[in-house]
This record gives sequence, C-alpha cells and structure tokens, in this order.
Amino acid sequence: MKKLIKFVVILICLLIVTFFILQKKSIPLETLKERYTTTASQFLELDGMQVHYRIEGKGKPIVLIHGTGSALQTWDEWTKQLVLDSFKVIRLDMPAFGLTGPRADKDYSIKMYVDFLDRFLQKIGVDTFALGGNSLGGEIAWKYAVAHPEKVSKLILVDPAGFYAPEKQNGAIIFKLVKNKWLADLFSKLDTKIIVDATLKDVYEDDSKITDKMKNLYYDMSMREGNRESFSARVQQIEKEPKVDVAKVEAPTLIQWGKEDKLIDISMLENFKKIPNHLIKIYEHCGHVPQEEIPIVSVNDVIHFLK
Repeated sequence: MKKLIKFVVILICLLIVTFFILQKKSIPLETLKERYTTTASQFLELDGMQVHYRIEGKGKPIVLIHGTGSALQTWDEWTKQLVLDSFKVIRLDMPAFGLTGPRADKDYSIKMYVDFLDRFLQKIGVDTFALGGNSLGGEIAWKYAVAHPEKVSKLILVDPAGFYAPEKQNGAIIFKLVKNKWLADLFSKLDTKIIVDATLKDVYEDDSKITDKMKNLYYDMSMREGNRESFSARVQQIEKEPKVDVAKVEAPTLIQWGKEDKLIDISMLENFKKIPNHLIKIYEHCGHVPQEEIPIVSVNDVIHFLK
C-alpha cells in the first residue's frame, strides 16, 4: 500500500512539473501582425473584433472561408491562380482564429458565423458572389447558401463539415480532448507546438508537403492571444448545431474531397449528394486540405467550374 501511495505521489509530481514546463504565454497580436500581414491586409471592426481580411484581384468576386484552427493563408495558392484568371478573391480570418481572434461572447455557433459573414460582406459592399469553404468553412458556406440563396451564384465545398461519423474520424486527437472542459482549460495554457505538428500530419496525406513555413503559421496563429480558448469553445459547440437540410442549397455546387481525409471521412460525401445541382471531384492520395496539398489541381477544377 505504501509503495502504491509513493508511486501516485511521484506521478502527480511529474505531471505538475511537466505542466509547468509545457506552459507557454500567448504571442502578442502586434507581433503576429508584423509577421503575417501584407500590403493586401485590411482590418474592419465588427462585433467588437478587428477582422483581418484581404481583397485581391479584379473581376467576379469569390469569397473563401478557412476551417477550424486555420487562417486565410490556407488559400494562398488558390488566390494566386484565381487572381491571374481575373477573379476578385475575398478571404478573411473568421472569429476564433487567425489574427481576428476570439469573440467576447464566446458564441461560435454556425448561426453566428453565417450572420457574421453576411454582415461582413455587406460592410465591404459585396452582394452576389461565388462562395467556397474548407471543413468548418465548408459548413458555413453551404449553410450560408441555404440562408441567402439569392447572394450565392456558385458554391465550392472542400471536404466540408456539417455531417459526422464519430467511428470513422480517427485523426486530430486534439478535437476529441478539448471536448472535456478540464482538458480544454489545460490546453489553453500549454505550448501547442507538438499538438500542431501532430495535427498537420493528420490533415495532410503526404507529410512531405508540410513545410516549415506552414508549421510556423499554424503554430503562431494557435498561440495568438485568446485563440487556444476559442478553439476549444468552437469544438465544444459542434455537436450542439441544429440540423439544416442540405438539399435546400440552390446554387450550382462543386464538391471536392481528399480521398484519405482523416478528419471528415469521405463517406460523409453521400450527404452532399442531396444538393440538386452538384459536381463531385475526388482526389486520390490527398487529405483534408486539397487547397494546400494539391493546390494547382484543385484550383484548376474550381476555375473550370466557375467559368
């Protein structure tokens, strides 16, 4: 009995020491602005937040929305090609992520995102546009298209969220851990480097395509003041979302999916086949983010679809 008590005490001490070693302060917003803003970067005040966004190119507008834990840079390669092909690309860091960061009310429901996006687009004077999104951004996009069918000319869904099969989602353990409030509180104080590196390997099918630049971006954005807490708050709201009938999407829709997606299994594609006017592109040897892993192939499919 004494040996067991001694073992438990030692284990607790080790956990405490490990916790203090792995603790890390947030990266100040001004530091991140210096690293990740460009001449195209703009900021707009909305809902008490300074929303980071970029508008690049001239022509028909296309709005691109990133996924959970991501930022507008996920669309860098797509943007280059779309601008060359005479499109105006509008992308932003959504609340909870990137340089925009957390909301004071901690509301990260899809309803909030749809309403937020609509008011943002009104403020910048965009009323009819093509709309694309990856993962969480895909869910926001298709639910926006249901809520505002008159505004969305065409819809692009890249491994979109909105339907889940828990038994088939084996990647990104952090999504499972932060559903627990105690673990989420712990995560909000820890250095995220190990977690970010592991998650990227789950997101990509071909790990050789994960660059140091990409690792640094995702790590830095996760360490922005308030983003660790808001990441957890968003994940905890996923299972509380009300059901929306995807068959109500009226816009012509391109659905793109990485066949080896570990975060949202390709079997979820069946749900999106209910969209009346849809085209499907499945990419072999590709994971959750085709716009990053196979940008040229995936964006060329988008340009062909839009034209």
